[in-house]
Amino acid sequence: MIFDHEIPTGPMLVKEAVALLKRLIAIESFSRQEEGTALEIGSFFESHRIPFQRKKNNLWAYNRYFDPEKPTILLNSHHDTVKPNASWTLDPFRPAEAEGKLFGLGSNDAGGCLVSLLATFLHFYNRQDLTYNFVIVASAEEEISGKEGIEIVVPELPPISFAIVGEPTEMHLAVAEKGLLVVDCIAHGKAGHAAREEGENALYKAIDDIQWVRSHRFEKVSPTLGPVKISATIINAGTQHNVVPDSCTFTLDIRVTDQYALEEIIEVLELNLKSEIRPRSIRLKPSSIPMDHPIVLAGLALGREAYGSPTTSDQALLSCPSLKMGPGHSQRSHTADEFIYLSEIEQGIGQYISMLESVTGGN
Repeated sequence: MIFDHEIPTGPMLVKEAVALLKRLIAIESFSRQEEGTALEIGSFFESHRIPFQRKKNNLWAYNRYFDPEKPTILLNSHHDTVKPNASWTLDPFRPAEAEGKLFGLGSNDAGGCLVSLLATFLHFYNRQDLTYNFVIVASAEEEISGKEGIEIVVPELPPISFAIVGEPTEMHLAVAEKGLLVVDCIAHGKAGHAAREEGENALYKAIDDIQWVRSHRFEKVSPTLGPVKISATIINAGTQHNVVPDSCTFTLDIRVTDQYALEEIIEVLELNLKSEIRPRSIRLKPSSIPMDHPIVLAGLALGREAYGSPTTSDQALLSCPSLKMGPGHSQRSHTADEFIYLSEIEQGIGQYISMLESVTGGN
């Protein structure tokens, strides 16, 4: 049952968002260990008498007047964090305010984004005059691209028209994001004694393939993300100095743009490399949203900039058009004494609401 309940607005909305962020910071929520923050987010929904669903450590909720005849907008950010590094001088789990900043683990990545989107969802929750529905997902395991994060929620959702994924972008518009393809390669040779002319050196075969990787340029270049970037990052061969290695393994890290499907990249590698190709996964796909999409135009109208993001997020697991944006700064993510400016949260909520008002037909 849904009860009538007054939803905070204006300054109270910002105040609630900041208070929630402080409570989330105080709860350890490393990837795959987000039970505590999941309970806290559930309590937040309950405090506003908003029905929600939970699967593992993912939670989601719909606007009060959800209409299956209308298209749906997805709002998403994550509540897991990385582990604090040894350089922290503050207690990472003790939220602290100083000079307009809120310090704490996950404050910038991506707690500020999550609470700003939750506040935005509250703003629209009771509205009946909208041309879109809203669903908000607080997802788990984003930092490790885990398989029990948003990926297990998407099949539970109605068709999504477009998504806003909350990550710290200074509220600029990441209109495209590179996908990630990790490929393990095995060069096969034949063992022999290094002192004699025998065997087939698998290490040399691997080097030949790595040289091709180093010099190859994929033809299609993305206007927002640039070229596909492919790097050899790990190599391993040999057991002792006087034995020609019969196998050599190496790993490729490939950042794929919106100009290619991951399967196309794999096909190019199979055609040009002599080594055996073993893709680890084809889950983390490139993503984008048209520059003339109404939500992008709404952001540009507010003076925000559009760009292509080289990093991956939960966008990679969505098949709908998606825009990555949120308060905070990407360079603060995963750093010691992580923080977000309180003004960034206030401005982020305001910009999210302004952009979505213009798209949803709200008054």
